[in-house]
Amino acid sequence: MVGLSSPDDAAVYRLNEKTALIFTTDFFTPIVDDPYTYGAIAAANAMSDVYAMGGRVLMALSIAAFPPKLPGRVIGEILRGAGEKVAEAGGVIAGGHTIDDNEPKFGLAVVGVVDPGRVATKGGVQAGDQILLTKPLGVGIITTAAKGDAAESAHLAAAIQSMMQLNRRAAQLAEEVTVHAMTDVTGYALLGHSYEMASLSGVGLRFTFDRLPFLPGAKEYADLSLFPGGSCRNQETYARHVSFGKLEEEMQLLLFTPETSGGLLIALSPGEADRLETLCCEAGQAVWRVGEAFEGEGIEIL
Repeated sequence: MVGLSSPDDAAVYRLNEKTALIFTTDFFTPIVDDPYTYGAIAAANAMSDVYAMGGRVLMALSIAAFPPKLPGRVIGEILRGAGEKVAEAGGVIAGGHTIDDNEPKFGLAVVGVVDPGRVATKGGVQAGDQILLTKPLGVGIITTAAKGDAAESAHLAAAIQSMMQLNRRAAQLAEEVTVHAMTDVTGYALLGHSYEMASLSGVGLRFTFDRLPFLPGAKEYADLSLFPGGSCRNQETYARHVSFGKLEEEMQLLLFTPETSGGLLIALSPGEADRLETLCCEAGQAVWRVGEAFEGEGIEIL
């Protein structure tokens, strides 16, 4: 149902009229010092693509590359963090594979399931749709600042909490309404993933900067230009598709900054957006209405 023909978050294979498999993978080098937290974040990030497709997690396999001299207790904590996060998602880690590597790398290959009639993809946004976001932005620049010992501990703690939060509840609530398109905000940043949605749908997306939620410290570190290299790469790739108006350069680059285990970006009609906001409020799930779709192309930032 979904594969190489379009740039989506995961592959989807229909088994029968009632069940389709979702298959995805993601892994990366450590972005925090604590091994348990690293494993948990890597797992949450890998599973997020299942939620972005509207599914639920069944099981996962670990993908690991560790230095031979890395202490066993450290490896154990990484695996424990991942295992407990997958268990929180209602799934299980059923195995995996490890190789020797000078730089640690860890992640998961994840299998999920979804109703074939309820698969959420990046395409399908309609002019007039409202765009909702379920997590604040800024983890990329905060963790980069932390690597340079320039981040306040409270800011890093908030970023870690956000990255460890599963998109499971947000995806479950999205099942209660009619979603036109959905993705999660990760390595290509808000603007890259938004452009994918817009281009696949044949519409433009317009965001109001003041409506966008940011973690504490994110704008401060942007003003100090503490950006990771991925920000510039995303800017080089997507800037020609974005109109910024009078937004200052540092805030522009912040919107190109990669996220890890970011929130769901959901497009739906105004009435369904109202319903989803109500459901999220009742469930204690954060959500922000950040933009809308229009007839046209590209991304506009007001």
